[in-house]
Amino acid sequence: MSTTKKRAKEALTLEFPDNSVLSGLSGPHQKHFVRLEQKLGVRVAMRGNLVAIEGPAREQAATVLRALYARLEAGETVGAAELDSEIRFAGEADQVEAAVGSPAVRTWTGRTTRARSPAQAAYIDLMRTHPLVFGVGPAGTGKTYLAAAFGAHLLHERRVDRLILSRPALEAGERLGFLPGDLKEKIDPYLRPLYDALFDVIGDAALKLMEQGTIEVAPLAFMRGRTLARAFVILDEAQNCTAPQMKMFLTRLGEESRMVVTGDPSQSDLPGGRPEGLGQALAILKDIEGAAIARFSEKDVVRHALVTRIVAAYNAAEERAGRARKDEA
Repeated sequence: MSTTKKRAKEALTLEFPDNSVLSGLSGPHQKHFVRLEQKLGVRVAMRGNLVAIEGPAREQAATVLRALYARLEAGETVGAAELDSEIRFAGEADQVEAAVGSPAVRTWTGRTTRARSPAQAAYIDLMRTHPLVFGVGPAGTGKTYLAAAFGAHLLHERRVDRLILSRPALEAGERLGFLPGDLKEKIDPYLRPLYDALFDVIGDAALKLMEQGTIEVAPLAFMRGRTLARAFVILDEAQNCTAPQMKMFLTRLGEESRMVVTGDPSQSDLPGGRPEGLGQALAILKDIEGAAIARFSEKDVVRHALVTRIVAAYNAAEERAGRARKDEA
């Protein structure tokens, strides 16, 4: 059999009915196809409304292209980030099916936030089904962003009356000293990451909702003594909570409320660098009814690709240091 005929036999051909949508699928100068080829080691060729895929991973590539085409038909924008997320899903299809039927959240004025990895899909599913969820893992895995998106979804659906976001006001290994201004101006720098996630998910409507008190962003210390009913509550940077602070926060949960606690145990700014409150809560609450833990790893990082490699390198270095300490002991 000639090489040409063998290749034709191995090719998988997809037919897409709408050529205008297909142009968005390939991207400018077919850059999406090029990225797919680089990521999966396949060859992609388009002729009219037909796309031919060659290579051992052609089935996975076909799954990716079908998913992206469906997004485009729904009016969504498709770029490199969306392409990479569908590649993750296609590579771990069994995990996705077990995790959640539709890994997407419609938030505000038609905005849709989609999971970009199987772990993110499982995280969304746990937030749907459990009143208390811990999201634990490295930076850049979407823990806070997805929690804010899901909270905005519940608020938009009127399933909660308030969205409350909190975090410990702890400096990241620095001493900033006296900060000028009133109380709000003093605490705003600590809460800026929460504002960023909120405005990205909700947009300009966030300002009006904050003025109305529907959305509240506050430091952890302000939670003491409160009972939070019909609210979606997020505690961010929980690795910086002490054990008493964590217990205090978790016991604020009121009727018809939900709570999400996010943290990266490897980046604690507490004395000694130990995530005391978060670690204790995970150990004590791991088997209680109504609570769930979503765990992320470096492969779930959705920031710049270099962030994934940075996290993996640090994890490897910590493992080597741990083995060295054991050998010395």
